[in-house]
Order: sequence, then C-alpha cells, then structure tokens
Amino acid sequence: MTDISDTAPTAHLLGAADIRRIADEAGVSPTKKFGQNFVIDPGTVRRIVREAHVEADTHVLEVGPGLGSLTLAILETGATMTAVEIDPPLAERLPNTVAEFMPDASKRLSIVNRDALTVDPATLPEFADGKPFTLVANLPYNVATPILLTLLERFDNLDSFLVMVQKEVADRLAATPGNKIYGTPSVKLAWYGEAKRVGTIGRNVFWPAPNVDSALVHFQRFGTPRPQELRERTFSLIDAAFGQRRKTLHAALKKIVPAEAFEAAGIDPTRRGETLTIDEFVALATAMEGNEGKRS
Repeated sequence: MTDISDTAPTAHLLGAADIRRIADEAGVSPTKKFGQNFVIDPGTVRRIVREAHVEADTHVLEVGPGLGSLTLAILETGATMTAVEIDPPLAERLPNTVAEFMPDASKRLSIVNRDALTVDPATLPEFADGKPFTLVANLPYNVATPILLTLLERFDNLDSFLVMVQKEVADRLAATPGNKIYGTPSVKLAWYGEAKRVGTIGRNVFWPAPNVDSALVHFQRFGTPRPQELRERTFSLIDAAFGQRRKTLHAALKKIVPAEAFEAAGIDPTRRGETLTIDEFVALATAMEGNEGKRS
C-alpha cells in the first residue's frame, strides 16, 4: 500500500486559527447536542486518512464533517467523497471551506444534510452501485456505535472503515470474548468483520477539548455476507444474553432457546453470554432454526 504522505500534494489543512475563523464567520459554535469537537491539528487528520488507506481511486463516505478538517485531508488524496452532516449551518458552510482551501477538489465532494442514522442506498445513490466504499469519520461520541451498525446493515458494500471515537467506545468495539468490556457492540460488529484499535488520540487536537481521550478503530468487512434472517435471529440472542449478562445462557435465554438447541450447537448452557464468540452465537441461532423445523 502506498503511503499517501509520500505522494499526495501538500495542501493547506485547517489549524486552530482557521477553525475559529470559519466558525466565527459562519456563526457556528460547537454543540453538545451533536457531539461536536472539531479537529484543529493537520497531522491528526492526515494520520486518520493514512490509517484508512485512502487513495485517489477510493470512494469515501464521511459522517459528521463539521468544519471540514478531515474532509480536506481526504480530498487531498484525490479521492471522491460524500459528506453527511446533520447540522444545517455546517452543511451549508462546508462547500465554501473547500472552495477556499482546495478549490480544485470541489467537484469531488458531495454534501448531504441528513442524520446519518436515516441514510440508505436510496438517499445516497452514489453508494448504491455495489462497488466497495470506505467510511472515514470523526464520529460523535454519543451515537458512534448505532451509526456504524446501521451503515453496515444497510450498505453491503461498506467494505471498511476508519473512525475516531471515544477511547472507551473504541475498546468496546474491538473487545474479544472474556473481556469485561466485551458486549453487544463487540459481538454485533464481529458479525460483519474484524475491528482493531490502531491508535490513541489526545484531547489537545480538538476544539473544544473533550473530557476524554479518543482512539482510532479500523474495520475490515468479511467477504461473504450471511442471510439477513440469520442475522436477525443471532442479534436477538445477543441482545437477550447481554441484557442479563451476569446470568448463565440457560437462565438468560430460557424463554427463547430450547435445551436441545444448546446441545445441537455444542454450547454449554451454564456459560455466560460474555464468553461466546460471534460464531458460537451464530451456531446457537442456527440450531434454534433446526429445532423449529423439527417441531413444525
């Protein structure tokens, strides 16, 4: 993989003074409602783009572009991208920022003023052609996990992502069975592919500085999708098992999983949900389906 820092032209990316000027001109102040913390360090956004392996032929989705710090770093590679921004003033301002700092890149950027939890192939037709694309984003801490799982469910061609999230969220997303922070987000994300922590980001690169550190998570999707019906059945088991995580599987799932299914899946019902891999949850969901077939 070519390191973009060795090949891409060096553009003027946004520093602290740029961010504050743009925010002042646009009458924008960071809001807790949308979880806004703007990146003021060019080195950080270039690092994110590098870790995401974005190149000129990459098709990128960015969620929450804010004032455009990461947007400009993505465009610097020559990539084509769509930015989804929930805040109308920020969505309206972003084209002006790109026109000012990287005018030749304007034609490679599309902006959609929507809540990322509401997008799908119909509202983002540029990603409806089945060709792989990647998500690169500084995600709002309060909705990072729902956004990731929603996009993976709705876009089979979302092939990978590199996101900056709260460090605790990153730890949960990449956690493995037996870890005390392994939970519903960890297992559901593992249904789609593999997530890894790839770095930590300090608080001083943001304006305003958050009260927590951030981290980078890289995700690569598995090649062969599994049936939607099996996903729904598996996710219902995950929700039930972690809804009462201190209980054994037998106790937590007794209303929905027959004893024969545990035996058929080769899973000890005295285990807790936090010890199961995604493949074991899938095996249990598959065994349930088999037992239903026998009873019908």
